[in-house]
Amino acid sequence: MALGRLCGSRDGSAGLWDWNQTWYTNSPRFTWCFENTVLAWIPCAYLWICFPFYYSYLRHKNKGYIRMSHIFKIKMVLGFLLVILCFSNVFFVMWEISQGIPRTPAFFISPAVLGITMILAMFLTQAERMMGIRSSGIMLIYWLLTFLSALVIFSSKIQRGLERGFLEDFFHHVATYLYVSLVLGELVLFCLVDHPPFFSKNQCPEASSSFLSKITYWWFSGLVWKGCRQSLGVDDLWSVRKKDSSEEIVAWSVSWIQMQKNRWCFFVSDITSVLHKLINIVLMSCSLFLEFIEDQEAPSWHGYFYAFVLVLLACLQTLFEQRYMYMCLVLGLRLKTAVTGLVYRKVSLASRKTVTVGEIVNLVSVDVQKLMDLIIYFNGTWLAPIRIIICFVFLWQLLGPSALASIAVFLFLLPLNFMITKRRSHFQVHFMKHKDERAKLTNAILSDIKVIKLYGWEKTFMEKVHAIRRQELQALKRSQILFSEMVWFCFAPFQIAFVMFAVYTLVDNTHVLDAQKAFVSLTLINILNTAHSFLPFSINAAVQVNCRLRFFFFGLMSFLYIPPLKGKASIIIRNGTFCWSKDTSPCLRRIDLTVPQGSLLAVVGQVGAGKSSLLSALLGDLEKMDGFVTMKGTAAYVPQQAWIQNASVEDNILFGKKMDETWFNRVVDACALQPDLESFPAGQKSEIGEKGINISGGQKQRVSLARAVYQRSSIYLLDDPLSAVDAHVGQHIFEHVLGPNGLLKDKTRVLVTHMISVLHQVDNIVVLVNGMIAEIGSYQELSQRNGAFAEFLQSHNTAEEKACSGFPGGSALCQSATPGKSAQHKESNTSVTMIFISYLQLLVNTTDLTFQLFFFLIASLQVNTSVYAAYLRAAGLPLCAYIILLFTCQQVLSFFRGYWLSVWTEDPVHNGTQQYTELRVGVFGALGVIQGLFHLSPTAVFLGGMSASHKLFLQLLRNVARSPTVFFEETPIGNLLNRFSKEMDAIDSIIPDKLKSLLGFLFNLLEIYLVIIVATPKAAIAIVPLTAFYAVFQHFYVTTSCQLRRLEAASRSPIYSHISETFHGSSVIRAYKDQERFITKSNSLVDENLRICFPGAVADRWLATNLEFLGNGVVLFAALFAAIGRTHLSPGTAGFSISYALQITGVLNWMVRSWTEIENNIVSVERVSEYSRTPKEAPWTLNNKLQGQVWLTEGRIEFRNYSLRYRPNLELALKHINLTINGKEKIGITGRTGAGKSTLAAGLLRLVEAAEGAILIDGQDIAQLGLHDLRMKITVIPQDPVLFSGTLRMNLDPLNQYTDADIWTALELTQLKNFVADLPEQLEYKCTDQGENLSTGQKQLVCLARALLQKAKVLILDEATAAIDTETDLQIQSALRTQFKESTVLTIAHRINTIMDCDRILVLENGQIAEFDTPKQLIAQKGLFYKLMEESGLV
Repeated sequence: MALGRLCGSRDGSAGLWDWNQTWYTNSPRFTWCFENTVLAWIPCAYLWICFPFYYSYLRHKNKGYIRMSHIFKIKMVLGFLLVILCFSNVFFVMWEISQGIPRTPAFFISPAVLGITMILAMFLTQAERMMGIRSSGIMLIYWLLTFLSALVIFSSKIQRGLERGFLEDFFHHVATYLYVSLVLGELVLFCLVDHPPFFSKNQCPEASSSFLSKITYWWFSGLVWKGCRQSLGVDDLWSVRKKDSSEEIVAWSVSWIQMQKNRWCFFVSDITSVLHKLINIVLMSCSLFLEFIEDQEAPSWHGYFYAFVLVLLACLQTLFEQRYMYMCLVLGLRLKTAVTGLVYRKVSLASRKTVTVGEIVNLVSVDVQKLMDLIIYFNGTWLAPIRIIICFVFLWQLLGPSALASIAVFLFLLPLNFMITKRRSHFQVHFMKHKDERAKLTNAILSDIKVIKLYGWEKTFMEKVHAIRRQELQALKRSQILFSEMVWFCFAPFQIAFVMFAVYTLVDNTHVLDAQKAFVSLTLINILNTAHSFLPFSINAAVQVNCRLRFFFFGLMSFLYIPPLKGKASIIIRNGTFCWSKDTSPCLRRIDLTVPQGSLLAVVGQVGAGKSSLLSALLGDLEKMDGFVTMKGTAAYVPQQAWIQNASVEDNILFGKKMDETWFNRVVDACALQPDLESFPAGQKSEIGEKGINISGGQKQRVSLARAVYQRSSIYLLDDPLSAVDAHVGQHIFEHVLGPNGLLKDKTRVLVTHMISVLHQVDNIVVLVNGMIAEIGSYQELSQRNGAFAEFLQSHNTAEEKACSGFPGGSALCQSATPGKSAQHKESNTSVTMIFISYLQLLVNTTDLTFQLFFFLIASLQVNTSVYAAYLRAAGLPLCAYIILLFTCQQVLSFFRGYWLSVWTEDPVHNGTQQYTELRVGVFGALGVIQGLFHLSPTAVFLGGMSASHKLFLQLLRNVARSPTVFFEETPIGNLLNRFSKEMDAIDSIIPDKLKSLLGFLFNLLEIYLVIIVATPKAAIAIVPLTAFYAVFQHFYVTTSCQLRRLEAASRSPIYSHISETFHGSSVIRAYKDQERFITKSNSLVDENLRICFPGAVADRWLATNLEFLGNGVVLFAALFAAIGRTHLSPGTAGFSISYALQITGVLNWMVRSWTEIENNIVSVERVSEYSRTPKEAPWTLNNKLQGQVWLTEGRIEFRNYSLRYRPNLELALKHINLTINGKEKIGITGRTGAGKSTLAAGLLRLVEAAEGAILIDGQDIAQLGLHDLRMKITVIPQDPVLFSGTLRMNLDPLNQYTDADIWTALELTQLKNFVADLPEQLEYKCTDQGENLSTGQKQLVCLARALLQKAKVLILDEATAAIDTETDLQIQSALRTQFKESTVLTIAHRINTIMDCDRILVLENGQIAEFDTPKQLIAQKGLFYKLMEESGLV
């Protein structure tokens, strides 16, 4: 060989390789030639091969400049000394040759190569410093290889020095010692990390850790230790890395580039995965170890060598596998960030709401998690065939044609597997469908829980949810049982081993099954089993994701289409035809409209004429079928149902703009908000709850209007903003904001209104009839045409006259305000409702409401054992005991099967055959079959999980439904949606699956320990401390991981709340073109969640890496003790022990992963159960009350010294109310905003319990009744109309108590019959979420029709006709008088017209009765009621 010629011939060292010197000896060493050429040049070859690729990487990955640190200087000094030392060797050899001393070429070529490579290493070190690389894996590996080769040479030098004396070749001895010392110094320095580069902002400790710390994840140990010593908070975590942030990943301008990066990341993870899988095959060196055990003449060091090789390869497998998992998890988190960001952009930008909040929450919580799982398991789908082929090739080498039997078994099971997978996919589709339906209905219930409680519908809606839930669990149960069967069919090591061993030994008697063949085959089958067992998880993940792919990759892309908003010359619509969706008929037809700059345009018409649809068309919310729309300048939008953020009053008004104190004060005064701000505890800094739940309807509308005015936009689209405010406040707002002298006098205003009194002050009026423009013109022009507008005015005047005819002298008193003379605005002493005060006292001076939950959620370091106990009780304790018994029996049989195989391999061989082969095969097969019968354990676990999930969901649903209204005022809906979606999904799917895995791997681990200790009892000495270390690592990890899990769960809820809030306010956000601010906030919330998710993912890798290293230690000691005791250890027993020991790293890894997942997800049980400890309202029904009685026949209501407060520590909201309302009496309730009108109704329905006194209805104290017994006897029509997603019939009759004829009659009475009759499906017409495909007025009429159906003895109308025009209001009042003439009617209204025909009027002020008498007497008294009439322009 060429290398041999380089070395020449030296005594005892001739040639490159000598087996007798290297292998067949008790004191092995390499030849001098091999040491000084091949061994010394391996590191050099490695560095030169890596150089072009690594240098190119450095040039393209500039991370900044690192200043010259002491570490760098020492590296360069040592490198310089190494170069000098190498070339000194070259010069010394040349001097020796000149002196006539014979030296071979290797003497000077080898040090020259080393010296040149050292120069290259110094160059790369400098390049790393210039490019900001603080710790280099490439260079660390180079110095490690260099040190190992130098160590071998050093050892040889020592041996030769001991044999021949150290003075024989003194220079080379000294040079070698110096070389090893310097290389060791370089190795230590490259294990350290250099200073950070200039301008580096990344605070993640991974960036400041060394290469060794990165691959072992020890950089995470600081956080683990901190988590063990103290409670972790968000501030203890590092900020999100720039490359992982939402801004970086989701930004539209770089979305495609990011996709390419992610593909590259996925490609790298694939390569890493292939490497770590191939290392498994190298672990077949256990075959050589068994040969060593059998060969008693082999040198002892062979056994130690094989043992260390086994452990080295196992450690490399650990490093590669954990790196692969880490990269997959990081990629999964980026995918989660991307999808959440894309979905949010659709929510905030898209004009048509094609999905509900519940479906969106499901998408960004449950479905994204399925995609993350797929990333981890995806490679199993294509790597499994590769591993199977490789295993079959090795089996063929071991057993010959008998290995074909294993292929036959595999091919037989494969079609069964695919059949089960296909069937399971079918069930999974149904499961996902029912999950979405449940999420949709749950969101609707939580959003409108107050209305459900008013009507006493909790049980009905709970039954609807429960019905969907039963179907959901049924589909899940079938899917999981099929999954268990699929695992059994794929998890086939016994079937393959039994058939293969039986064929091998029974076909030919000369085939001897020895330890090497049996246990190496078992090792291969275990590797095969890993592929097989991984395959079901891969298929499972793929199946679950496949069920969402249509929506995700097709529906989502259309879902993410953002229609552009156009803006050109002015507000112009030409021949515009619009519809809500392409599947529906047009709601606006042939619209031609031009709005001049700076004009005020009023839009009028009956309910359902298309007024709100016209504004929606301008905003781009409708599908444009024909024509075009152009708008000039910025727009501000005030919707009919005010959208209020969960923020302070100031933030709601500013809406992202900078504070201008002067302008802010002018806007507040003009919108009549100043008295409200003065009454709020924290003034303009006061926090408003979700959807403005803690302020009145009028206050919400005025805040919404103030927000629009503050923006100083050029176009204002105002959808009946005056309907929810008192008459005098409405007049004030028109004069100071909307009218000719208001703040918006120079702006373009489109005002939808029912207030006839302001129409003479507008520039132009548009009259809409059935979705078309009937007339356009000024007030004077339209009044003279005798057209649609004249009819509109005539119907209004008729309504006014009839409203005033309810008392004598009405015609003289009820005169409309003279055109041009508005009623003088009097500042009312408006006070905030007491619920607002209580809410603000809880939240005042806080900056972020949602993150206050952190302090509540981080209550303990570890999951309390009571949570586990609660889960096991829900699953059923007898079933739990049965499951443990099944697992125990299954593992005992597995142990005896392995032991029987070891005994079989030790059977003596006579005349080339083994005795009792048939017996051995039969018993081996029988043990496997019996073990298979106990494989029902996974199915039992899933059934127990289904039982627990069912009970816990019912408990959660019942606890939430039984909570009082104040609970929903204080709890963000995102928290509740999180419980019903993400937390329940964990209980449904994750906990049972991981519990099954944990029990399987735990019993498998116990079996491995038992086998090792039985085979090599001395191994117990090592196993005990290693197990103790295992427990320590597990304790440290669980303590920190559970805290991270709680933090992560708490950080998810604000995301869902923000999505929900944005979803409901998307029209407003788009109108203001403020999407970027909301997207920025969404990015911030997602990054905050990712800030916690990332440490959680790293924690898993930290634990798995450390525990696998401990498992590798068990393998090492098992092999070492087997090698030490080989004289009295049979090959069969050794193979039994080693083959089981090799499984321990995988078992530990998966067991820890399962344990971790359970520890993290069992928190979901805790979070679901925590609502059982919250206060509950009174019982819905009382069995001992009203039995056999017919109650509420008259409708007489009596208040006896009744007082009410919203919280125990607050002032009274109603003070000592004493009054009697006779049966069938019609009572009007009025007063200024905050006087206590709605509070009186809340007390009557026991939404809030009495502080003192009592309310009697027909002589029965309502405090002694069940809530449903009371509420279902009283009909309420609330101020905000609420419809649920479902058919129109379901919304009219949720309890399904009435016939279609009854429903049509109610629709006719509410002027809706013709509208419903024209709908395609009539009563089966599908209402969208919140009834958004109906106008606000139509929704209010549907609520009125619902009340007419019930015909209760007591009717409460809470501003029920505020959203409809005066004529329709009159018709409704007439219908109510007719239909409810035998009922007691309480009408809460700010329109004085509405209550003028009542028998008596109750005037409230500051929670007390100010006046209570007939309208005639109240007018005569000229008290507060008279003042209210004056302010309304009726006197």
